[in-house]
Amino acid sequence: MRSTSNSMRNRITIHRPEELGGELRAAWHRVTDESPDFGNPFLAPEFAAGVGKYRGGARVAVLHEHGEPVGFFPYERNAFGVGRAIGLGLSDCQALVHRPGVTWDTGELLRACGLSVFEFDHLVDEQKPLGRYVTGTFASPVVDLKAAEGTYPEWLRGSYPGLAKTVLKKERRLARDLGELRFVFDERDPAMLRQLMRWKSAQYRRTGRMDRFARPWIVGLTDHFFQVREEHFTGVLSVVYAGDRPVAAHFGPTSRTVFAAWFTAYDPELRYYSPGLIMHLRMAEAAGRQGVRVMDLGRGDKEYKDWLKTRELRVGEGFAYRPHPVAATHRLWRRPVRGLRNTVLAHPRLREPADRLLKTVGGLRARTR
Repeated sequence: MRSTSNSMRNRITIHRPEELGGELRAAWHRVTDESPDFGNPFLAPEFAAGVGKYRGGARVAVLHEHGEPVGFFPYERNAFGVGRAIGLGLSDCQALVHRPGVTWDTGELLRACGLSVFEFDHLVDEQKPLGRYVTGTFASPVVDLKAAEGTYPEWLRGSYPGLAKTVLKKERRLARDLGELRFVFDERDPAMLRQLMRWKSAQYRRTGRMDRFARPWIVGLTDHFFQVREEHFTGVLSVVYAGDRPVAAHFGPTSRTVFAAWFTAYDPELRYYSPGLIMHLRMAEAAGRQGVRVMDLGRGDKEYKDWLKTRELRVGEGFAYRPHPVAATHRLWRRPVRGLRNTVLAHPRLREPADRLLKTVGGLRARTR
């Protein structure tokens, strides 16, 4: 632990997330309980601790006022003082988690953390001291599982009757062709987690994306979260079976109030049954029965998200920085890459050809293998 004093009353201490003591974890949990903005499982200390097991640069800055911990800032730092949100690329929600009314000076925070720059891409909208560093805001669709005083399935049938009818029809056809449908919300068989990873790896390669499960640390992190079963963070594996055959699977973390859609994949031989949609609808219904209030679908323009969402949150991306040559170099390198990616994703006329190109490249790679 390293301590940086800002005054006699306020100070910042730096910790490895997996080494946070029980009192600090309990204080972090109390802060997340006090604000719905921080209810996402990606903002729980368990997520930071898991990343810390596999990422040597993971840290948490703890803000203290009058000796009391009032804020928690998880991040990763490299040898050059370049920082990023913890789990960047995997985390769909990022923030400095703090008590209501707490504020901070971003330059002082970065200095205490030994950072010249801090990169984020899913920053919650509430983070005002970081607001001046946001370079773009984006929609992050969510599903209210108790929508309009009723259940989510009732809302979906009323708002999109055609979609609900189509999915039910495909469920019946799948059951008729392969066997009775069975949904397990919290599957504890690790073999099914391996199957999900195989399906997802194949999907990444097929569509020309970076295969996350080709990275051992991501496989290890997913295995670790599968074992975590805490009140504020539980790794949940859900599976749809037709007869004895697994059709689709999803793995993601859930808190007491928010279920995060994370890794979804399905048997590509059964894609015409829309197994991904079947999976999301079954998960939403089951999570609502568990008392979860929101399913967070994550930032990104996907047709199925437009169908399923009940509303949208706003998340920001950008670079918080202080005057430093490393900060300037990092922003010059990263901002054009981010800008090009966002331009392509924001325009269907560009996004669709880019998707086709990636799938062509993925197909060529598969045939080469």
